[in-house]
Amino acid sequence: MIWLREFLVAAFEDRAARAAVMFAAALVAAVLLDRICTLGLRGLTRRTRSNIDDAVIAALHRPVIVSVLLIGGWQALLLFHDVSPPIVVPAPDAPQVEGAPHRDVLMTLRITSRILVTVAVLVWTTFALRATGALLRGAASSDRVRLVQPTSYPLFNHGSKLVVLAVAVYLALQVWSVDATGWLASAGVLGLVLGLAAQDSLANLFAGAFILADGPYKVGDYILLDTGERGMVTFIGLRSTRLMTRDDIEIIIPNSVMGRAKIVNESGGPARAQRVRVKVGVAYGSDLDLVREELLAAAYEVNLVVAEPRPRVRFRTFGDSALQHELLCWIPDAELRGRALHELNTCVCRRFAAAGIEIPFPQRVLHLQGAATPSGSQT
Repeated sequence: MIWLREFLVAAFEDRAARAAVMFAAALVAAVLLDRICTLGLRGLTRRTRSNIDDAVIAALHRPVIVSVLLIGGWQALLLFHDVSPPIVVPAPDAPQVEGAPHRDVLMTLRITSRILVTVAVLVWTTFALRATGALLRGAASSDRVRLVQPTSYPLFNHGSKLVVLAVAVYLALQVWSVDATGWLASAGVLGLVLGLAAQDSLANLFAGAFILADGPYKVGDYILLDTGERGMVTFIGLRSTRLMTRDDIEIIIPNSVMGRAKIVNESGGPARAQRVRVKVGVAYGSDLDLVREELLAAAYEVNLVVAEPRPRVRFRTFGDSALQHELLCWIPDAELRGRALHELNTCVCRRFAAAGIEIPFPQRVLHLQGAATPSGSQT
């Protein structure tokens, strides 16, 4: 702009002509810069699969044009009044210098400059709001970002808008030379009071953010807490986590409690399949090969048992009254554990009965010495 300004001053004697040419040059520059930003950046974003960058570039269209036009209009205004920056407004009692702009003109230019900068702040604030909204929506729909989830998107969206608006208000106050120190101090005191009054809510809020970021469980997982609650996660919010038990009872647990609890994620791991164990004892003297065959046949007979990994049988230990075996098989989901155990136990019991395999139960034989008989004789 400096070399263009010097060129126009040398080329045109009419100040109105200088201003018109300057504004026309700004209009051309705005169009060219917009083309470079939109076409050039879109050429780079075509290589990406996400639509987030396209939304950001689309939001960048208006701020670029408006900013260049504001700068060109300001320079045209300075050329029209034959004023060079910086603008220094003399004191009211200062004598008027011959050839210099009048004090009222300088004051008007200063106010105009602040208005133009305020408009620029508003335009770029709008861009920041749209860009952060697009980024957060993309993060919420992406599997790579765990912190921003569809359930937590509204909070992050509103929080980012508050931050952007707070920065915009601060910049606007600085443009108009308003001292914001007192306002910042009041906001700090107010934040301290609110923090002390809402300790539990803030604890749940931060715990919820950490849970979403760390991802120890997700919606649809079956988890078991150290307090005994077991159920499927139906909702993860910033204040609480909700579990649906097998009794169709919803349990709402504050995130501060979830953050301190020991959690067993039954749906975790590389796959959804889960192994179940069926413990059964057979009588001493039973045919171990036959026991193994019947247990495996029972596993293959139940439809809930997956083919891979294949079921297996383990002879665990010699019990007091039985040979302890364990049938290991996999089911597709933790939700089916109760039903699968029911069908496996039923099938094992039926097959053992048909094969003549005895399932013993603890027995005790008591021998009484010195007990009196009905005739009064001693045994």
